[in-house]
Amino acid sequence: MRASDRRAAGRLRLALAVTAAMASLAVPAQEGLKPPVNEDQPLPPARDGEREIVPRRPGASKPLEFFPPPADPSQVPGPLPGAPRPSLAVPDRWRIMQALGFKFPLTDPYNQNILKGDLPIGDDPWFRERFPDLAKRLAPDWFVNLGVVSDTLVEARRLPTPVGVQATDRPGANDLFGQGRQSTVAQTVIVSFGLIKGDTTFRPPDYEFRFVPAFTVNQSRVEEVRALRVDPRAGTKRTGDHVGVQELFADVHLRNVSVRYDFDSVRVGIQPFISDFRGFVFQDVPFGVRLFGTRDNNRWQYNLAWFRRLEKDTNSGLNDVSARMRRDDVLVANAYRQDFPVPGFTTQATALLDMNREGKGAYYNDNGFLERPASLGDERPRDYTVGYLGLNGDGHFGRWNLQASAYAAIGRDDRHPLAGRPQSIRAGFAAAELSRDFSWVRLRLNALAASGDRDPYDGKATGFDAILENPQYAGADTSFWIRQAVPLVGGGGVALSGRNGVLPSLRSSKDQGQSNFVNPGLLLLGAGVDADLTPELRASANLSYLRFQDTTVLGVLRNQAPPSREIGWDLSASVQVRPFMSQNVVVNASAAALLPGRGMKQLFDEDRRGPQYSILVNLLVSY
Repeated sequence: MRASDRRAAGRLRLALAVTAAMASLAVPAQEGLKPPVNEDQPLPPARDGEREIVPRRPGASKPLEFFPPPADPSQVPGPLPGAPRPSLAVPDRWRIMQALGFKFPLTDPYNQNILKGDLPIGDDPWFRERFPDLAKRLAPDWFVNLGVVSDTLVEARRLPTPVGVQATDRPGANDLFGQGRQSTVAQTVIVSFGLIKGDTTFRPPDYEFRFVPAFTVNQSRVEEVRALRVDPRAGTKRTGDHVGVQELFADVHLRNVSVRYDFDSVRVGIQPFISDFRGFVFQDVPFGVRLFGTRDNNRWQYNLAWFRRLEKDTNSGLNDVSARMRRDDVLVANAYRQDFPVPGFTTQATALLDMNREGKGAYYNDNGFLERPASLGDERPRDYTVGYLGLNGDGHFGRWNLQASAYAAIGRDDRHPLAGRPQSIRAGFAAAELSRDFSWVRLRLNALAASGDRDPYDGKATGFDAILENPQYAGADTSFWIRQAVPLVGGGGVALSGRNGVLPSLRSSKDQGQSNFVNPGLLLLGAGVDADLTPELRASANLSYLRFQDTTVLGVLRNQAPPSREIGWDLSASVQVRPFMSQNVVVNASAAALLPGRGMKQLFDEDRRGPQYSILVNLLVSY
């Protein structure tokens, strides 16, 4: 071989060796590595669960994509017994945000706030600095809950109003009925202060102390004297103010009866109570002692209570703790069963006993009108005892929502002022609301029947009346019939129906008067619709047909033939605006009218006076 050929062969062997060495340094082939994609083909779109392909610059090599093999859970060993926790423990749940460095001002009600019960009061730096000893005692699990509600009401209405008996502001006004336009403006501030001990996430508090005062200023204007005060010299305007105590109680957790914190507790003091789901018979904030609790993982709930009713301020309806408590005692026993008879429906059985012993002396309200006994019959004081047996339900059967109540009232009136003799009380009540939701619209059907009395002079009182009602039903305070107190002009100093009440019970007032079981009764049939137009805006409309059960007692009081039983049609519409999509700011506005039937025209000469109406605007601001 020539020398030139030998040099060429050596260069070839060197090139092959360099090529082999470079190949050995290249990235080895591994399971899961995909071959490079052809430069000329478009990149396929990333699918769910795959890594997104990173865009590359022109001329750059494509990145390798790694798809790990499926993991086998059986090959992952479990934690060893006694092994240390992989995370740091915190003393309690409410300090987690503090540990992360979050601090929120007291003016922020939406985030962690010591005034809203999110942190123990002893953890507050301001409180620890000024009360160090007390802070140590309160630090573990004592909480403060502070709330403030501003309630502003502007209301205009037209009601049947008599011409002043002694005098009138309008010369020549000698008719029975006068001008009925009225207006009310009221501002109420409610402050709620609670002191609570215990971790309330999964179990009831160990102790709870609550104090809720209410401050109100109100002014009313009318067109006839004696509509506001018994003295005609007081004119047609009235301004009042009052400070009431709506809650003042101590709640003590007695014991837990199961590992899921079924419990027994007792509450003593001025406290809210409602006897059924819709407030048909007894809804009040009286003084009392209540034993309550749960069983069977909260499927059973019970109440055993004694209440004594408090006197009310005449013009605001708030509690008047400066006056003596009424001699009106209410005993209550009830039980709730969830998911009975079907899941999603709650059934309640209740028994109440009202023992009224106010048959000695007379009581006049702050405006000078006689409240007890009512100006009905011979106006002699009376006592009565009445028991209520009720069965109530609230929930849904599939897509149909149902609320139903039924009550029987049994008792004795020692001496009714119309009959002038003792009477046995035998009365009944039933109400139901059936509704169904269609996306953002709910359609409702309502039916209510309260028995009436056929003979005021016999030994039986068969007209149903409540202890203190506040029905959330058929439009509630947007309805004219429920919202307004319609006076029975020319029939004594009683109202045909009470304010925020549905029963035509012929009482002097719902708040301060006595129950009256000689009344015309009521039949209500209606329909309504609620529409959530936006998260901030809800609109509602209600239409109800109203009819007395028996008008004999109305004829007796008016000294005329019994009027027709037809009351008329109650038509109302309302809107609710929540500008922040929460309950912190709520604006309610409603308008209602009572289109009179034959009976109302006979009672109030409505043919030439037009319909009765009610318009109100209510602003609620809460912290």
